[in-house]
Amino acid sequence: MKYTAGSTDVAVIGAGHAGIEAAMAAARRGCKSMLFTLNLDAVGNMPCNPSIGGSGKGHLVFEIDALGGEMGKGADQVCLQSRMLNLGKGPAVHSLRMQADRAKYHIVMKKAVENCDNLSLVQAEIVDLTHEDDGTWSVTTQFGATWNAKAVVIASGTYLRGKIIVGDVSYSGGPDGMFPAGSLTESLKKLGVPLMRFKTGTPARIHADSVDYSQMEKQCGDENPEHFSYHTKEFSDKDHLPCYVVYTNAETHRIIRENLHRSPLYSGQIEGTGPRYCPSIEDKVVRFADKERHQLFLEPMGHDTKELYLQGFSSSMPEDVQMQMIHSLKGLEHCQVMRTAYAIEYDCADPLSLEHTLEFKDFPGLFGAGQFNGTSGYEEAAAQGLIAGINAASHVMGTEKLTLTRDSSYIGTLIDDLVTKGTREPYRIMTSRSEYRLLIRQDNADERLTPIGYRFGLIDEERYSAFLRKRENIQNEIARIKAKSLAPSEILADILEKAGSAPVKNGINMAELLRRPEITYASLAPVDPFRPELTEKEMQAVEVEIKYEGYIKRQLEEAARMAKLEEKKLPDDVDYSVIDGLRLEARQKLNAVRPKNIGQASRISGVSPADVSVLLVYLEGCARERKRKDGGE
Repeated sequence: MKYTAGSTDVAVIGAGHAGIEAAMAAARRGCKSMLFTLNLDAVGNMPCNPSIGGSGKGHLVFEIDALGGEMGKGADQVCLQSRMLNLGKGPAVHSLRMQADRAKYHIVMKKAVENCDNLSLVQAEIVDLTHEDDGTWSVTTQFGATWNAKAVVIASGTYLRGKIIVGDVSYSGGPDGMFPAGSLTESLKKLGVPLMRFKTGTPARIHADSVDYSQMEKQCGDENPEHFSYHTKEFSDKDHLPCYVVYTNAETHRIIRENLHRSPLYSGQIEGTGPRYCPSIEDKVVRFADKERHQLFLEPMGHDTKELYLQGFSSSMPEDVQMQMIHSLKGLEHCQVMRTAYAIEYDCADPLSLEHTLEFKDFPGLFGAGQFNGTSGYEEAAAQGLIAGINAASHVMGTEKLTLTRDSSYIGTLIDDLVTKGTREPYRIMTSRSEYRLLIRQDNADERLTPIGYRFGLIDEERYSAFLRKRENIQNEIARIKAKSLAPSEILADILEKAGSAPVKNGINMAELLRRPEITYASLAPVDPFRPELTEKEMQAVEVEIKYEGYIKRQLEEAARMAKLEEKKLPDDVDYSVIDGLRLEARQKLNAVRPKNIGQASRISGVSPADVSVLLVYLEGCARERKRKDGGE
């Protein structure tokens, strides 16, 4: 029996990384919000790995924080180790990665939700979603409680019809032994939401005391670790833990190859499509048959547990084969496996059915976020949750919705890729996916996005004032450096010699000198004694902006050219199948995606530059026809 339980402005289904950000964003914008979860003990759970950030993903966390989200703040509070990746490359691809105390992360994020004004956290499975005649929505729990909501965000993670698979054993389940969400899929099908079936995996967990670390490479964090969040001044726990590197070997690969007939991945038992960039270990061995070994990581789960993740070793092999595989690794010959690796299949939405706001095209007030939208990873989920929550609140309030562009952020790139190109496998962000890498670096995330977070009510006055001071300091220092010249001197000659840089015979502009690859802002301090006091992040921003000014300018020009294409709007009701000159594939793709403008159309897979030219001619013809009609009238 159903009963009316109450009403809310925004209902969020799922309290993983996407759901947390969505619910808190909507609540912080002043909307009464409810966050439903299958289990309160799974709020902010980290089943796949105990880390936040990484290549490309670290950019997302900085952007989430710059907009006023929660993930970076939470990660900093439970940091076990912090490392900046890709330091040997340019600043565009520097990416921060943190090992996180998994249990404490859950506690920190659950506490943040519980203490958030306007937000209620409820343990209940949502089994039905109904679009009411008045345009609102209702969600019903398995106990029959029905809540009316003006907007709904689905952030169901990997729980929708979740199926755990280990060898020939399979059963309905969610991550880490949780219950699946079994009924919501049918409700979504009745609505007409297009669904897909994906698969992901989780590696085995090892008892720390059963490992021989002497046979492994120790990997420590940075000596001066960086944090994700503006709110973090220093790490509360400085007792950081190491990771360890181990490699597969010929024996490991032999065991896998001889047992491939028992792998559900190759027997056809697994229906869902797995992630290309995070494959199972058996898939790696098959796909990269020429590789003699694959790198794996033993990662700590926390200070208060002996569990270690064997990262990079996800598998759906039978348990007995997994034991052979793991025990073939150096240092793990006698290890105790505490949790068996498993694959999980789940239902998710086709992201082509979404707007850039993450609202469903055919269902006003219904939003999707996270793995429900076909992505893989905590950071991708949190980023989408934040945007979905912001826009769900906008829907309720009848105000401007937020759409981020590709040249503004990795969040904008992620969403544009999903809703324009779609995905046939769990999508993962990478720096290579952006054509504007120098414009959307980690170090300038606040410059790009904090004004937006402030405009949408997620950044308070104190933080915004601090941001404005930082921006002014950077701009003033860049201007000062460009105006300053340095005369030849013994001190300057010594600096250049030590850096291996060409000597200066005449006076030289300081900005020109700083553009030399081997010269840093810090190294010029002895010949620049009256420079202002800047923070480390401000100095970093000054140096990057000056060193890469030419490249940045070119990317800005390219972004401006693309913006002009984005301004050329396409009619919502156009039938692409009747436009002469478009190829058949382009007609089909354009009718499926329904792009808002020429820029978006140009990024659709299957739409060629020739097709874009046809669309431009079509728009010109439409404009002439409107002008003719207006003149006739």
